[in-house]
Amino acid sequence: MKNPRDIIKRPLITERSADMMAEKKYVFEVDIKANKTQIRQAIEEIFKVKVLKVNTLRMPGKPKRYGRFSGYRPDWKKAFVTLSPDSKELEFFETV
Repeated sequence: MKNPRDIIKRPLITERSADMMAEKKYVFEVDIKANKTQIRQAIEEIFKVKVLKVNTLRMPGKPKRYGRFSGYRPDWKKAFVTLSPDSKELEFFETV
């Protein structure tokens, strides 16, 4: 298995994901090659919680232009992680 920190890149904090945190659902940007089992194992190892469900989706890269040059941003993968009701909540803003 890869290092869990290589699978989970960063949490995605938006208004929608902040509302979902009350229901113990969290959103992460993950490695594009990671599957649901690897994501579950990485979350459980990093945060010491019990994962109930993992939903993933691939986000296509957006087209961007710089002057006359055009290209695409890279594709990336998003994971919605639902924790079990008896697990503790994840704290992303501990120092704020």
